[in-house]
Amino acid sequence: MQSRRRSLIEAITNVVLGYALAVLTQIVVFPWFGLQVSLGENLAIGCVFTGISLLRSYALRRLFARWG
Repeated sequence: MQSRRRSLIEAITNVVLGYALAVLTQIVVFPWFGLQVSLGENLAIGCVFTGISLLRSYALRRLFARWG
């Protein structure tokens, strides 16, 4: 079983890497669709999607914890 500290480190790492990957993906993919977005806007959009991802992940963990 994982300690609380290790779980926290894993969760933080997951969020930071997910955010960085989202922003890099947006920088590459948005121009393919003709979307011109500033770096600041890319960072803000990445925050929105990261927040949604955190909420989704938390809700699914709680749902599966209730079932199992």
